[in-house]
Amino acid sequence: MKRILIGLIVAAVLAAGGWFGFNLYVQHRATSEVEAAFERLRAGGGKASHGKIAFELATRTLTIEDIAVEPAQAQFATLKVAKITAVGVRQPDEARFSADNIDASGIEVGFTSTDPITVKANYKIPQISARDFSGPTRADGPPLAGSIIDMYRFVLAQYATISASEIAVPTLTVNINAGGNAGGGDYVYSGLSVQNLNRGKIETAKMDRVTYTVDLSQPGKPAKMTGELSGLAIYEFDPTAARAALDPQGSSDDNFQRIYRRISVNSYVVTAAPGMRMQVDGFTFDDIAIRPSKFRPAEIIALVPADGSIPTPAQSRDMIARVADFFESFQIGKAEIGRQTAETPQGTGRLDAVKYDQDRITLEGLDIPMPQGQFKMDRFALKSFSVANLMRWAASFQTPGRPPSPDQMVGLFRVLQGAEIKGVVSPYKTTRQLFTIDTISLNWGEFVGPIPSKVNLVVKMVAPTDPANPALQPLIMAGVDKLAIDLDLGAAWTESSGAFALAPATLDLGSLARLQTRVALVNVPRGLFTTDPAQAMGQAALVETGALEASLRDGGVVDLVVAQFARMQNVSRDAARSAIVAMIRAQGEKIAGTNGDARGAVDALAGFVEAPGQTLTIKLTPRAKVPLMQLMKLSQTDPQSALAQFRIEASTGL
Repeated sequence: MKRILIGLIVAAVLAAGGWFGFNLYVQHRATSEVEAAFERLRAGGGKASHGKIAFELATRTLTIEDIAVEPAQAQFATLKVAKITAVGVRQPDEARFSADNIDASGIEVGFTSTDPITVKANYKIPQISARDFSGPTRADGPPLAGSIIDMYRFVLAQYATISASEIAVPTLTVNINAGGNAGGGDYVYSGLSVQNLNRGKIETAKMDRVTYTVDLSQPGKPAKMTGELSGLAIYEFDPTAARAALDPQGSSDDNFQRIYRRISVNSYVVTAAPGMRMQVDGFTFDDIAIRPSKFRPAEIIALVPADGSIPTPAQSRDMIARVADFFESFQIGKAEIGRQTAETPQGTGRLDAVKYDQDRITLEGLDIPMPQGQFKMDRFALKSFSVANLMRWAASFQTPGRPPSPDQMVGLFRVLQGAEIKGVVSPYKTTRQLFTIDTISLNWGEFVGPIPSKVNLVVKMVAPTDPANPALQPLIMAGVDKLAIDLDLGAAWTESSGAFALAPATLDLGSLARLQTRVALVNVPRGLFTTDPAQAMGQAALVETGALEASLRDGGVVDLVVAQFARMQNVSRDAARSAIVAMIRAQGEKIAGTNGDARGAVDALAGFVEAPGQTLTIKLTPRAKVPLMQLMKLSQTDPQSALAQFRIEASTGL
């Protein structure tokens, strides 16, 4: 028994010695492999060093201290890490390794960009941890140059090789030094967490807070801007399309590829000069996509003069065109910015919401201070708005010494296809009266060349009668202190029939009158829709006049005219009314000699003046073909002959 016991003790001692010996061997091998990785970094001409390396076989824990990497090219990123601890390390193949947990501390990354100006960035991360990590044993090729675009491309390429169930960064600080140029500053990111990272794709990324201080100084004008953003969340990030777009060889993919399902922020506050503060109560952006074939930020940066000089007109046109292409490379399904408040020395302004959906931009609940009082607007919307088209339209004017062509001027119609304003209340000049807009809606479309062939305008508003305007004196003297306007105007051309109609055309002046008209033109050729005056005049000769109709409902305008005439003639209102009727009948007798239909119209007009509150309706029907240009000339030289071209129907009624 004693011999057995001694044998067991000897076996245990030998096993322990073997264990420690094997552990030392494994640690030596781990050290060698780490050193080999650092040697590959040094082979490129840079510097790479590390401190103590330890490996515990039982938990497969690898620890590396005092890592320092400095590439040979000064513009590339430098890296320092105080300590990395990886638990449960495995290496399924030579190209990749895995770990159950990775914790790193004392991380510092430095980056210098020299294109187009020198900018230095320093990143400090006190602590970072990752769970269920998988990544490459070595990085792919370094960036091609020192530009920030190449660095982004390089980072995205490495990022696409990493997977982890969770990554947490409690704090990240960034210092940007722009070498005396405005834009440098300090940024602090707190509470960053990433869930389910799979080879660059992220299910969810969140950040509790971002604070920053940015230097906006100009020579002799020191200034700083501070900001705080809270509750940032990113859902379903996929950088595949961005990597393709930033590839030096470019990408021919002309389809939109989604890179974010949603980006949201709870609040954002910016403070600039004393008394200047802006706050946004959250925003969301859904379904953000890019078109790789047009996503070319490097080309835009390359167009900026490196010496800071003002771009030439040709450079400006090229730059605007490239920026327009860049905007066309973005697509947002839907976006909403919550309530925004701006505090200034003049007062506090507010905007309840900005919304974007299917190329429609809407501003809601605007309330801003003005010297005369508060300006309020419930809603402002732009329909089918395109930033890219707007920039291209603006670029077309960048020709010194040459005025814009008519085509360039009407090109604005293609930038958007409508606008709407609702619920405006504004101080009127220096008076205490208010100018109000219930609705202004303008829409156009169905383009023929640069010109829309369909237009609709709706206006509902109330405007004070300005005492300084001589044309409004009769209204003011009649006690009308404000004018209600209700306008509905539509115009459309039908190519198949060549018909053009101005309908509806309604003007309602509230308590004064309501006018409805309808104008029809026939044989309107497509060639009339042009900005060439000579071509337009030639095509206009083909246009013929159709039926013309107008109805006027009296709501007080007749009495207003009678009262004004009475004041001018210094007679009673009854005498003034009788005088006006007599003048109408006398003038009608002259016209009736050449056009028998005119007598009925004259009688209807006279009866309209005699008995207020009626509706006067007049309809003109062409007796034969009436060329529009011929009618316009006759209207100036021989009005009676012009009127004789039509059958006239007139009536009055309550």
